[in-house]
Amino acid sequence: MKTILLADAAAMIPDGATVMIGGFMGVGTPERLVAELVRQGRRNLTVIANDTALPGIGIGKLISAGAVKKTIASHIGLNPETQKKMLAGELEVDLVPQGTLIERIRAGGFGLGGVLTPTGVGTVVEKGKQRIELAGKPYLLETALRADFALVDAFLADYIGNLYYALTARNFNPVMAMAADTVIVEAENIVPVGVIAPDHVITPAPVVDYIISHA
Repeated sequence: MKTILLADAAAMIPDGATVMIGGFMGVGTPERLVAELVRQGRRNLTVIANDTALPGIGIGKLISAGAVKKTIASHIGLNPETQKKMLAGELEVDLVPQGTLIERIRAGGFGLGGVLTPTGVGTVVEKGKQRIELAGKPYLLETALRADFALVDAFLADYIGNLYYALTARNFNPVMAMAADTVIVEAENIVPVGVIAPDHVITPAPVVDYIISHA
């Protein structure tokens, strides 16, 4: 694990990258890192996230800036800018049921090819997917999701990269941290090793590549 300046962290992410971003309506999203991506003018990103938050909040900043070409998310209903761009053909939106989305990410993090789920059988969600029957019940094969980068927000990070999340800000963050080639963490507090008790470590240090410095 290495510490890195905010600008340098954003500079690592090229145009066209696939990026997982933690958060639920902006709660648990690394706001400074998202804003820096906008400032640096990033383009053509594929963003995997629960949602696109609101205009001016979290991933909504990337949407408003035109930085995203595709999003894979469970809902977009509270961001009118996402809806407008989708309807105008400026943004590709792949809507995935929320439980299916997190399971696909988990599968990517654990080296699985995908998951079987009954969710979506017989609906528009089934279009283009393989249906498999087990014990007389139909399931859809949902493929695993991985990303080039996971942008994670944590409440505590220690000097070697162990992470702890606060309350509901935990949401998608620890699962996404397992499913990306490079994990960049924005932590509210960076503390000495030992401050986070071993039983309280949620994302272990070996998973983390970079922590953004407070300097």
